[in-house]
Amino acid sequence: MSSLVVANQLRLDRKWEAPPAAIAAFHRRMPAYSPTLLLDAPDLARQLDVGRILIKAETRRMGLPSFKILGASWATYQAICAHIGGEPEPWGNINELAANLAHLKPFKLATATDGNHGRAVSFMARLLGFEAHIFVPEGMAAARIDAMMAEGATVTIIHGDYDDAVARAGEEASDRCLVVSDTSWPGYETIPAQVIEGYTTIFAEVDEAIDASELDHPDMVVVPMGVGAFMAAAVTHYRSGRRRPVLVGVEPMDANCVQASAMAGEITHVPGPHRSIMVGLNCGRPSLIAWPRLSAGIDWFVSVDDDHARQAMRDLASAAVVAGETGAASLAGLQALLAHADGAHALPDRAGSTVLIVVTEGATDPVAYEAIVGRSHDRIGRVLTAIR
Repeated sequence: MSSLVVANQLRLDRKWEAPPAAIAAFHRRMPAYSPTLLLDAPDLARQLDVGRILIKAETRRMGLPSFKILGASWATYQAICAHIGGEPEPWGNINELAANLAHLKPFKLATATDGNHGRAVSFMARLLGFEAHIFVPEGMAAARIDAMMAEGATVTIIHGDYDDAVARAGEEASDRCLVVSDTSWPGYETIPAQVIEGYTTIFAEVDEAIDASELDHPDMVVVPMGVGAFMAAAVTHYRSGRRRPVLVGVEPMDANCVQASAMAGEITHVPGPHRSIMVGLNCGRPSLIAWPRLSAGIDWFVSVDDDHARQAMRDLASAAVVAGETGAASLAGLQALLAHADGAHALPDRAGSTVLIVVTEGATDPVAYEAIVGRSHDRIGRVLTAIR
């Protein structure tokens, strides 16, 4: 197994504005909303000689197997408000919101995706009674495409990589179609910024669960990175208050666009094809809107190969957590960091530290999951302690 561990030389002691409370209030009106589990993983902590490992398990969020609906729903709502020139008629649940927006139809949402974001946008479109058109790079697993089509989306395969799919999706923008992308480019920054805002609900839930349990807040937070939107949410949350945990971003080695950009001192394109099994992270260029937070707020960049991801999936399964290839990246990165000569010092008091890792997806490709782990995802039982 191979990895690349780099301390961030661009790090700044900068404070960011805290996300508005309206975001979490909006999510509470979404169907089947409840905070996802925060789990205590003592066996993993012992294996890594860490005081405590907490796992935020984003494996079942509003009926979807990843966290992406938090960003997609908030950004879609804000984009619709901008489109109609203000808030719709008062609503208490998603059915009332859909009824208040029926006058827009026929109406469509479009985006590019390497997996979970496209499914989340498709899900949101279905809830609102809109159409969805999702553009995906070639080589995407059939299970992920089928999941988007099951939400009623039209899926178009682009002969190229994720960045090519992003460019094609951007062409869909019109008076009858909103492009809800989680990455940004010059002239398209507002919606991706709102996607980032939506993700901050995760970290607010973590704080609430820890406070309720009277545990220590994390000394280190480990997050997988694609274009960097989710990590930008982590920076926003953890660099807006008095707590300053070590932030670690994890990427595939052949799609380490954020790490490569930090090493170059500017946004850098990592050309494809990007073939990692961590498909949700197969991105060649950081989000323009996320980059200022990534470059200033992250402490360590870690890129790992697919063997690291496979082993992390198996280790998480042994700890009774179902994590897909992308979802396991955070543990893979933590393992690589702590095994590295320099990264081992990222936690000065390793034995007394609490580490939070975010598992960002469940078994989004059940066939691949069983081939890697050796058991089907529905045979992995949760026996960890849930922190409420």
